[in-house]
Amino acid sequence: MKRFSELSEKELLALAISMEEEHGRIYLTYADGLRADFPGSAKVFEELALEENEHRRMLLDTFEEKFGTTIPLIRSSDVKGFIKHKPIWLATPLRLDAVREQAELIEYETRRFYENALERTSDTAIRKLLGDLAIAEREHESLAERLTETHLDKETLDSEEETAKRFFVLQYVQPGLAGLMDGSVSTLAPVFAAAFATQSTWETFLVGTAASVGAGISMGFTEAMSDDGIISGRGSPVIRGWITGLMTAIGGLGHTIPYLIPDFYWATVIAILVVLIELWVIAWIRAKYMDTKFLRAAFEIVVGGLIVFAAGILIGNA
Repeated sequence: MKRFSELSEKELLALAISMEEEHGRIYLTYADGLRADFPGSAKVFEELALEENEHRRMLLDTFEEKFGTTIPLIRSSDVKGFIKHKPIWLATPLRLDAVREQAELIEYETRRFYENALERTSDTAIRKLLGDLAIAEREHESLAERLTETHLDKETLDSEEETAKRFFVLQYVQPGLAGLMDGSVSTLAPVFAAAFATQSTWETFLVGTAASVGAGISMGFTEAMSDDGIISGRGSPVIRGWITGLMTAIGGLGHTIPYLIPDFYWATVIAILVVLIELWVIAWIRAKYMDTKFLRAAFEIVVGGLIVFAAGILIGNA
């Protein structure tokens, strides 16, 4: 990889052309990915892409005038110091907040590039062009604000925020909640059955850990294989699988870890308190993200948890 300080004027212009072309394609990809659910934001990125295309045309004209028609192939990945942008356009559906955040990073980095490139050239025409482009990139933030005012009225913004919230719930909250519920509730029976059957904190800990980890692996694979996310819009099955599996394991380990305490009585008391906290957290998440009233969510979760808890105690004392 080359250092930025090693680039010639010809290479600086070639790199600028490459960057503007890439950014234009990225913005058009954003627009295409957002159009169905976020039409206002898609329009913003379409017009930003047009701006990048105009910058590219200006750079091409200057390059041809100064160096001819053969442009060296040099990209930002060939030069040290550039940000390695995560290709979020490969993940569908696109997250609006992630797209906007990455677009801001791209504009900031491009402005910094032009400001530094300006100091590396002595040619009057090239300096003028790079200076104009640095100013244009600096004004992109105000351009985005103007485009937002033009294309994103309050009704559209409210609609897009609601859509973004729905995607967040589908992709992250639902898998995590399903895992937490399964891990917290389904492991109650084996943990407390082992506790009352053996009266041994260590054996109870081993049983609870095995049940939690096993349930986490099972739930993770089940979630990942159940839906590829293409039709449902629930996002990457791998990410959902990891979220579900991890939350399942956490839900079971929460009331298993207290059995590391050697005293059986206190270990059981703390484990029961942890179970109550787990059930409260589940009810709170359901109330906040699933449009379920807290008291109803708490009642449903507590009743189910108590039934499983009682089954564990009965089996353990059998």
